[in-house]
Amino acid sequence: MLGHTLLRELSGAEELDVHGTARDAGRARAMFPAHLADRIVPGVDVTAPGAVRPILALLRPAVVVNCVGVIKQRPEVADPSTTIAVNALFPHLLAGECARQGARLIQVGTDCVFSGSRGGYAETDVPDPEDLYGRAKLLGETTTGPALTLRTSIIGHEVGSARSLVDWFLSQRGTVNGFTGAVYSGVTTVEFAALLRTVVLPRPDLSGLWHVAADPITKYDLLRLVAEVYGWPGRIEPSDALRCDRSLSAAALRARTGYRPPAWPTMIERLHRAARDWGLPVTRPAAVPGRS
Repeated sequence: MLGHTLLRELSGAEELDVHGTARDAGRARAMFPAHLADRIVPGVDVTAPGAVRPILALLRPAVVVNCVGVIKQRPEVADPSTTIAVNALFPHLLAGECARQGARLIQVGTDCVFSGSRGGYAETDVPDPEDLYGRAKLLGETTTGPALTLRTSIIGHEVGSARSLVDWFLSQRGTVNGFTGAVYSGVTTVEFAALLRTVVLPRPDLSGLWHVAADPITKYDLLRLVAEVYGWPGRIEPSDALRCDRSLSAAALRARTGYRPPAWPTMIERLHRAARDWGLPVTRPAAVPGRS
């Protein structure tokens, strides 16, 4: 979800020369137009020892963004050997290779390192993950040398599946529950790409651990917003069956860089517009909530 978005969004920046990797060459070429498919190195299995070393030696990147991960929605997340290898061990192996070749590593972390019992978590709060996914992602945070971990949560569009929140929601018909007690503070994948381009990449001295977060929003209100912008025809039923607040405080990053994400209506509108530009199936032209 994040990898294809970064390749699409950042490749349009004149100041950047962007390349990507993929496990499946055929699927990668089917996902992208030819000018982007040619920028993908296929057949890269991060669980294979030394898999990334020749890629880094070939491309000599200044910056590496690790978009590889076993996400919560995939069945593989229940397999400790896979989840630990990909989410916990690989980021540190990659950090070592980047350090040897003089590249800066940007690791994408998760709000799931916190239980969600209270919300408003800062970088100085002690993580308390409750599942294998959260524990593995916590172990995978890399902050040594020029490396940095951006702890966040992202929503966006996958290609060829509907496991992510937005794609799953848009694939539903009829009535869907919207949890009024589930609080979210992530950003869209499109906004994350903009953050990298305008805030993180121009600051090579930015290292360590930083939270990336928008204003908190309930999952109920978030789904209502997606439904309005995308023209989803079903009904969202408010539900208090789930209570979880993993919202993050991004006060430190704001103080350091001045970065503040756009309001949620703007982020969702931009995500929808990007999906149309990429040729992904969407329901109608984007409409900004609250505007005619």
